[in-house]
Amino acid sequence: MTSGGEGRPRWRRKALFAGVVVLVALVAATGAGAWYGSDQGIKVIHYGTSNTRVLAVEGDWVTLEQTPETGKPGTYWLEWTGAYSMLGDVVARAPGRVTRQVLRGAVPSLGTPGFFGNVPPGDPEVAWGIGFTETMVPTELGPAPAWQVPGKGDTWVVAVHGQNGRRKAELKILPVVHRLGLPFMAVSYRNDEGAPPSPDGLLHLGDSEWRDLEAALRHAQTMGARRFVLYGTSMGGQIVGQFLARSPLAGLVDRVIMDAPMIDVRMTAEQGARNNGMPGFVAGLSTLVTEWRTGVDTDRLSLIRHPPATRPPLLLIHTVPDTDHPIQEAYGLVEAGRRLHWRIQFEPFPAGAHTEAWNVDRARYDRLVGDFLAGCALPTGCRA
Repeated sequence: MTSGGEGRPRWRRKALFAGVVVLVALVAATGAGAWYGSDQGIKVIHYGTSNTRVLAVEGDWVTLEQTPETGKPGTYWLEWTGAYSMLGDVVARAPGRVTRQVLRGAVPSLGTPGFFGNVPPGDPEVAWGIGFTETMVPTELGPAPAWQVPGKGDTWVVAVHGQNGRRKAELKILPVVHRLGLPFMAVSYRNDEGAPPSPDGLLHLGDSEWRDLEAALRHAQTMGARRFVLYGTSMGGQIVGQFLARSPLAGLVDRVIMDAPMIDVRMTAEQGARNNGMPGFVAGLSTLVTEWRTGVDTDRLSLIRHPPATRPPLLLIHTVPDTDHPIQEAYGLVEAGRRLHWRIQFEPFPAGAHTEAWNVDRARYDRLVGDFLAGCALPTGCRA
């Protein structure tokens, strides 16, 4: 029979062992969460799978499987093999089904699997029937493709997409730019499909990608460009911000448009932790992991704490419900702009997910962009 005195040390050993196991598990889970959070910002991913299926077709009315994406109000696109449809708002709902009208493009067949998304399909000709040329920008890592749409004058609109995006994401503003007669270029950068990879195969959150934007502007200069308007969405906004902070060509930029930009990497990481149900301190750890993996000083990428020295008039568009780059980032930039007397026209949209302001209210979006760019269509370039 074991005495009480002999049992207590054994109990303590078991408790200590259990405590160590729990501690190791917590450390491992925290480390995994931090690495996962880092991946969300810097891992290169190329998308292209289907996310819905056509359940019924009647005339130009298409019924899709209901998902969090297909059930959203607004204007979106359905892409499938070799074809696409621009779809209008939801006109009918039933359990597991939503019906939308085809506004442009082909009508899909019953049973078609497709990708429902918020960006135009294809290229400028496919998306809008606007002619273009494909040009290769000589970057420091090798040639990167760009679409160039001709126009009048020597003030060019140059568009930069976001993290793991594609050039087609920037085609939302093309109809307005084309109507104003401004030349337009949608660029790619390192790690894009068709563009050279970065040396480490990772995204650098704008810290190095801005040099590819600079290369695109130098290339545009060889084709007659003299002044520029920069349009950046999501991480593309951060790329534009770093270009304004670091490039000797920054003084050639007359105006800037940012849509849901990555303004502060730490705030973005904190939002990512919230999205995944992780405690706030994991965001700080994931940022440290990001810095260790890339060598990037993420604090330097805060346009709030380190605004660019070159600050042309800025049209800042952001949807209030954005859960990728929270609108608090935009509020912070607007406040910094007030202190610096930086002319920022802030336009929050009450509905819409990340970079979906155009999708939920195209009329307002087009009007804002058109009014902001109207002075740039003058022969003398951008004027207030």
